[in-house]
Amino acid sequence: MQENAIEIDDLAKTYAATRKSAAKEALKGVSLDIPKGSIFGLLGPNGAGKSTLINILAGLVVKSAGQVRIWGFDQDVNPRQSRAAIGVMPQELNLDPFFTPRGALEVQAGLYGLPRRQRRTDEILRMIGLEDKAEAYARNLSGGMRRRLLLGKALVHAPQVLVLDEPTAGVDIELRGMLWDNVRALNAQGMTIILTTHYLEEAEAMCAEIAIIDEGSLIARDRTANLVARMDAKTLLVRAEAPIATVPALPTGVEAELRADGRLAIGYRRGVTPTEAILDALRKAGITISDLSTEEPDLEDVFVSLTSKRTVPAA
Repeated sequence: MQENAIEIDDLAKTYAATRKSAAKEALKGVSLDIPKGSIFGLLGPNGAGKSTLINILAGLVVKSAGQVRIWGFDQDVNPRQSRAAIGVMPQELNLDPFFTPRGALEVQAGLYGLPRRQRRTDEILRMIGLEDKAEAYARNLSGGMRRRLLLGKALVHAPQVLVLDEPTAGVDIELRGMLWDNVRALNAQGMTIILTTHYLEEAEAMCAEIAIIDEGSLIARDRTANLVARMDAKTLLVRAEAPIATVPALPTGVEAELRADGRLAIGYRRGVTPTEAILDALRKAGITISDLSTEEPDLEDVFVSLTSKRTVPAA
């Protein structure tokens, strides 16, 4: 059986020059496989090429080179089947203000050629929490409700792959929780989820695997835990029984500072300096520890580390 929901080989896209701008190479030979049944994170700074990649998957942008297969269907050989296999919840609120939620879902189903007996309009309205607003005009819905409706439109044709493009941008906590509950439920049913977001804590919590794109190139792809483990840094937060007046002598390569709350923050690399060596140094300095905690790196640290290395400072 096909193991990957999406297979991308050497994908490139160059936007042609215009009178106002030079040619733009948005994607530079990206190759990426996304496993079936996964919640997969696609991250990158603004202008990295994420939107171009998503729009190519959705059939909205024509690639310059490379190959894309969605659920086993080659975009060039089976364009209708590949598009039917994917649903996209866009970042922009592109809704007709004069449609009701029910009407919007029915029209979307019609665009995919679904006969009425196969439509799941009421089921989707219940899932996205708009059953009681089914006949209200979209222009009268709150921003959060409109975003829910975008999710519903992406699901009308029961796609095997769902792309969420910045789904929680500007939404409240309640809607965010509802959205993630729906995503987990869809994934549990076998749907593959691709998430792009600038809220990296969400990506870390939701995604088993993550790819990072920068300047049109794939710069990292691994399981989320492995990416975070690349950051060897760790910080010990030490509170002593007696106030610490000065930073004690510590092993070479270890950095420390006294924080405003009286704790001593000790930064070190776990692969270079054993934690016990730091504790020994504190004991030799006569410091009795009353409380000890740690700060671990997270996905944001990894993201900043990987993308900032590729940024050339302005002259």
